[in-house]
Amino acid sequence: MEEPVQESGDCLQEAPPNFSFGVIADVQYSDKPNGLSSWKIMRYFQQSLLHLQQAIQEWNGEEPPPRFVLQLGDIIDSCNRNVGKSQEALETVLRDIDQSNVPFHHVWGNHELYNFKRDFLRQTKLNTSSMEDGRRDGPKESNDESGPLLDYYAYHFSPHGKFRVVMVDTYDLGVLGRKVDSKELQESLDFLERAEEENPNGSSNHLVTFNGGLGPKQLSWLDEVLTYSDQHHERVIIVGHTPIHPKAKRTPCLAWNYQDILRVIHSHQCVVCYFAGHDHSGGYHQDSQGIHHVTMEGVIESPPDTNAFGTVDVFEDRMVLRGRGRVKSRILLYREIHPASSCCCLTFEKKKNL
Repeated sequence: MEEPVQESGDCLQEAPPNFSFGVIADVQYSDKPNGLSSWKIMRYFQQSLLHLQQAIQEWNGEEPPPRFVLQLGDIIDSCNRNVGKSQEALETVLRDIDQSNVPFHHVWGNHELYNFKRDFLRQTKLNTSSMEDGRRDGPKESNDESGPLLDYYAYHFSPHGKFRVVMVDTYDLGVLGRKVDSKELQESLDFLERAEEENPNGSSNHLVTFNGGLGPKQLSWLDEVLTYSDQHHERVIIVGHTPIHPKAKRTPCLAWNYQDILRVIHSHQCVVCYFAGHDHSGGYHQDSQGIHHVTMEGVIESPPDTNAFGTVDVFEDRMVLRGRGRVKSRILLYREIHPASSCCCLTFEKKKNL
């Protein structure tokens, strides 16, 4: 499907938005010289922290201010681990984030998991699950105190009225950040082996260790949250590090079990958008169910004279992404919500093209 027409920031904004939020991906800070990646693309390590600082300054100066910022993962680079500076790099970035007047919600990407184990990340400020909604009448919390602590890092919150943001863990199914003897690691290795056997002649270039996916328990939790949002007529924005649609990326950066994830999402009418990072080139696709898949361009590949972040204004009938630097501005119209009797999942099962 064609990309939304890019318009100026004033387009279709006669009335003020219900709320706004910032979005940024792949800062990948490291105190090292700029250099080429394994993809032979320049990475601007010397500028990435400056770009983050500029984004924070702009969000701090916006009026009205954004309600929150979505940080889509890979806040520091894996090369910090190689020189024993993972914690130092993280502390440097978090000091800058502390200068923000707007709260950050963090997802974990592959570079967080290159640098740290999950148990460590849960003890850092990159764990923002404490900002999850705690309403008694709300959907099930990911880490309900009445049950055991779940291994995946995912949560949801409602920033305004009939809207909900769901943060998902796209490395719940994955080999990064796992203990060598953990059952989660073995289950992920078994998944990769089965996927290769079941699709020997198909496209499997996304089944690599820098990607991951959502495990069965998290998929079940996501289904419950989206069911609640359907029943309460909420619109839902889903946020993860890894793209989940093959047409919303330009490299092998794609969730291992993207078809399973899409099947769950497409069985609900509440989802309007999925934000991801990971693919530094960025990407966009509106799928067969009208869901917008926005892959944010990476800060780390943004030259000194530009940047890569945005502010999203949320209206009753659309979202408007006001991009800065390499990030394109987009108008994201919501899909029509049909009566409950016409189940989207039936349409999804019949369609061959996602």
